[in-house]
Amino acid sequence: MSLIVGLGIIFLGLVGWIRPLVGDRWFRAIEARAAASARRRRAVLVGIGFVAVFARLAVLPWQPVPQPIIHDEFSNLLAADTFAHGRLSNPPHPMWVYFDTFHVLQHPTYASKYPPATGLVLAVGELAGNPWFGTLLSMGLMCSAMTWMLQGWFPPGWALLGGVIVLFRLCVFNYWYDAFLGATISALGAALVLGAFPRIVRSRRAPDAIWLGAGMVLLAVSRPLEGFLFCVPVAVMLLGASRKGPLSRIAGVGFFKGVVLPAGLVLGAGLAWLGYYNWRVTGNALVFPYSLYHKQYFGYPMFAWQSMPPLRHYANPQFEVFFNEWHRTTYQLTLKQWVHRLENNALLWWLVYLGPALTIPFLALPEVARDLKTRLPLWQVGLCAVGLASMVWFQPHYAAPMFAAVIVLTISALRHLRRFRCSGRLVGTYLSRLVVVLALDWVVILGVHTAKNPETPWTTDRTRITRQLSAMPGQHLVLVDYSQDHDVHQEWVTNAADIDKAKIVWAREIPDLDRQPLLQYFSSRKVWIIRVDDEPPVLEPYPGHNSYQRP
Repeated sequence: MSLIVGLGIIFLGLVGWIRPLVGDRWFRAIEARAAASARRRRAVLVGIGFVAVFARLAVLPWQPVPQPIIHDEFSNLLAADTFAHGRLSNPPHPMWVYFDTFHVLQHPTYASKYPPATGLVLAVGELAGNPWFGTLLSMGLMCSAMTWMLQGWFPPGWALLGGVIVLFRLCVFNYWYDAFLGATISALGAALVLGAFPRIVRSRRAPDAIWLGAGMVLLAVSRPLEGFLFCVPVAVMLLGASRKGPLSRIAGVGFFKGVVLPAGLVLGAGLAWLGYYNWRVTGNALVFPYSLYHKQYFGYPMFAWQSMPPLRHYANPQFEVFFNEWHRTTYQLTLKQWVHRLENNALLWWLVYLGPALTIPFLALPEVARDLKTRLPLWQVGLCAVGLASMVWFQPHYAAPMFAAVIVLTISALRHLRRFRCSGRLVGTYLSRLVVVLALDWVVILGVHTAKNPETPWTTDRTRITRQLSAMPGQHLVLVDYSQDHDVHQEWVTNAADIDKAKIVWAREIPDLDRQPLLQYFSSRKVWIIRVDDEPPVLEPYPGHNSYQRP
């Protein structure tokens, strides 16, 4: 495979040198039409959003509605179910020890540990019929917001190209579309912040300041830490830390009334609501559910400079394996191992956000770095990268806010690259067109691969059994029995927000823990047991239990 890739790069390089204007007539026609369409700015925003949504719907026959797979997704779905029922949290359950599951608080309330933005979006989807519809809607809004952001930085044609690149990179076959993780919300917030900035610099209009505040609120309720790092350079530049340079003319009383006041009111209202949410979940407006959960459960630090906390023990064996074995052995690293891990994280980030096609524009990175207009996104990328590198745990969607700044830099680099000449040859024109072609080809490649290699998630068995029980009369209690070598990343014990009213309740079999209190509490339910590590898992009536026995 590496030989084929190498030969492909050599071939494309030779074509660019010998025939830099290959296909120029067709490319010019397409570019002219795109430039004419791009001038209809509002139509472009609506169109980009609709394409983002309906492109994914179009491939449903080959890529069905996704199922939740990882712990984080089930936690976000609990938040969605809570919000969909008009609550911010749920009271702790008296039988909570049997329902204890990953990334879910049981005390002082029963709630997801994650910030509320993802749960709110998924709740909209749940009310519409499926939580995934919330992800789909937020993807469309994010693509529109990214294009709006680029319209503030670049001429209309380049902004449209950037919106199309966002579609190509994250559309249809990216895991952002097929997960319940809420990366689109933080990227949407970042796009509003970064899109409002150049508009405020030019006009100091209150509506732009309101969008700035709204973007900051979305970042606060989705990814607070990364959002804060993203917003620091914006705040410094807008508040005129230095009165010298291109921002000096926005200072003064008019700036306060037109920008600081409306943005501050929106941000203040959002932070007040977030504090109220924290108070309802944790009992303290300043304590985030994530922090409380980390304090109650985690056996490793959040940041690289922190020391390893004392070992703690848990009632169920799955938590022992997850927190005391998998986590501690993964993150108790030497300096050399830590550097190696950072390199792997950087590679993973690159594969999700750029890949080979979107790396080509950064041949013009020196020109981008000298451009005063791009100092803000450069600072944002640098600060966010340092913040993410300091965190013990990393997933690519944590960097979702940074993607907005990366796209601004990508389009800026493309504009510089297009003007590049070598020995009189228009090599830059060829390379800029090649970026778009390769980005489109990547979507096609992923589509063919997905059609030929459909994935079967481990949750297929759980979904099958859930449908089986849902078709039966009455309510059910399912005792989940794990084997000693069970994969702790495949968690069956996840429940609805209102456990007592749920048709199906999933409970954990815990060695040496008397299950009679649980059976008595749910004496009106039919009780089942399932050994989930059997192939395939089979649902069996719980021995010795009188089904539908009522008190």
